[in-house]
Amino acid sequence: MRYQGRLSDWNDHKGFGFVTPHGGGDRAFVHISAFTQQTRRPRDGEIITYAIERDAHKRLNATQVRWADRTTAARTEQRRSGLPRKTLAAVSMLALAAATLMHVLPVIVPLLYAAASLVTLLIYAMDKSAAQRNQWRTPESSLHLLALIGGWPGALLAQEIHRHKCSKAAFQLTFWLTVALNVSALVLAVTETDLMAALPALFD
Repeated sequence: MRYQGRLSDWNDHKGFGFVTPHGGGDRAFVHISAFTQQTRRPRDGEIITYAIERDAHKRLNATQVRWADRTTAARTEQRRSGLPRKTLAAVSMLALAAATLMHVLPVIVPLLYAAASLVTLLIYAMDKSAAQRNQWRTPESSLHLLALIGGWPGALLAQEIHRHKCSKAAFQLTFWLTVALNVSALVLAVTETDLMAALPALFD
């Protein structure tokens, strides 16, 4: 499997740096000897494509590195900059607040979403840091559970801020499924007046 990402912390004197995949994920070590095209020196911030392998210490190394096609790189950058994850997170929380002001939802609902989102945002940040240090990782099932119970706005924000878990198709598929399930459950609860009316009593 090949990835596309941006070179960072490139040390031209020593001939190495790192690459961070577009859409988030773990960055990998890049040595100049891994470039299949030795026509020029790499520059910090350039877009490359590469494969991944782990060394004896389980660290990620980029192999079979090539310069990204300019058209493809530009198209990817455009998609990347256009991802509305922060906007979706903000709109979702504003919608919950508006529904509360309109007495569609009890106050406890947006508070629960805000609390779950804050916890999720922190867990994503910890997992991103652990990935960069090759430390123990938070299971993806835990991240999905947090999204399912209402932390998905925080997950959207974290994915954009930390560029984490955005490039894994399988993770994203499950993530959006948890979002759909959570929203469906909320809509069902709203339509069931008795259920929504009883919710605040659970926290008395």
